[in-house]
Amino acid sequence: MTDIQTLMFDLGDRARAAARLLAQAPDAAKAAALREAAAALRATAPAIAAANGQDMAAGAAKGLSAAMLDRLMLDDKRIEAMAKGLEDVAALPDPVGRVLAEWDRPNGLHIERVAVPLGVIGIIYESRPNVTADAAALCLKSGNAAILRGGSESIHSATAIMTALRAGIRAADLPEDSVQMVPTTDRAAVGVMLTMDKHIDVIVPRGGKGLVARVKAESKVPLFQHLEGICHTYVDKDADLAMALDVVKNAKLRRTGVCGSTETLLVDKAVAASHLAPLVTMLLESSCEVRGDAATQEVDARVIAATAADWDTEYLDSIISVKLVDGVQGAVEHINRHSSQHTEAIITANPATAEVFLNGCDSAIVCWNASTQFADGGEFGMGAEIGISTGRMHARGPVGIEQLCTFKYKVLGSGQIRPG
Repeated sequence: MTDIQTLMFDLGDRARAAARLLAQAPDAAKAAALREAAAALRATAPAIAAANGQDMAAGAAKGLSAAMLDRLMLDDKRIEAMAKGLEDVAALPDPVGRVLAEWDRPNGLHIERVAVPLGVIGIIYESRPNVTADAAALCLKSGNAAILRGGSESIHSATAIMTALRAGIRAADLPEDSVQMVPTTDRAAVGVMLTMDKHIDVIVPRGGKGLVARVKAESKVPLFQHLEGICHTYVDKDADLAMALDVVKNAKLRRTGVCGSTETLLVDKAVAASHLAPLVTMLLESSCEVRGDAATQEVDARVIAATAADWDTEYLDSIISVKLVDGVQGAVEHINRHSSQHTEAIITANPATAEVFLNGCDSAIVCWNASTQFADGGEFGMGAEIGISTGRMHARGPVGIEQLCTFKYKVLGSGQIRPG
């Protein structure tokens, strides 16, 4: 066994032991641990900021893009948001022990389907250090142990955050190994982690397409994952133009590096004359590169001709592709052909049209008159999320504490035996 295997298997053994204890922990203890961790984050904010400064300097030296540096950056506001996120998760109802269904059988047996933790959750992520706090909080609240493997870009920030988290867990007398960080940036650790089906019950990859593709190809452990976020906003013929301008600007440009950022704007041909030019002008004047079909190029000379590849591209940058479509059916057809099944939005004042869109788009999240950037567990009232899943099994959309539970059946009898 290699040194990396020994290291990873030891983490797995400790996580499994912690998970058994954590699954039985009362909600008061889990909530107290998260509140203590939030206090520790605030108390150590200067140390976390200093560690993040090291990561930011190294990232700039490596030539990380502006969008990637934005993902990496922690300021006072973001550190406070992490602490507040821990408190929000602490305040959520305990998902463990919920009776999901119950019924009686003619023979007198009473059967209950009861929520229980998944066990040990592995999280593999890249540059976003806040994932350390969000993922750990959700796992802890749902009674799961967590093994986190951050990227080299955020190693100093994530380590400083993990120190605060473990201090909170320790203060609440819960097993400190409930949350652990892989203490090496050696890529071999990821390879070992993906084979640890005896130690880890599910893995959540959060990062770029290359990371997620590798995890999907190599993992022997079940996954919650999405490969990319090719999200769309469709402006219908019955859309209010002022609303469309506000929503599209936010959906594309609030934060271009998040997976819920709109990458393609679709506009109904019926309102091309009134809506297309204002939308394109707004985007261009907001320093967003526009790549468009022939009709969009006619609006402004600054529009670049879109290629076939643009409709299948997650830019994660201030770039958007724009296309005219033939009504809501044309929009749905384009989306189902090119979407990554993450998040789509329609802007319309027509409820019937909205219903066609919401029912027709085969994506995990669909929005009506709202920005695609609401694709976030915190915005859904889940406190936070461990990731977005575009799969169809067990969890889809934001993965919060309820999605981090499975269930068992409790069969309660009074001496019944099954006839021969």
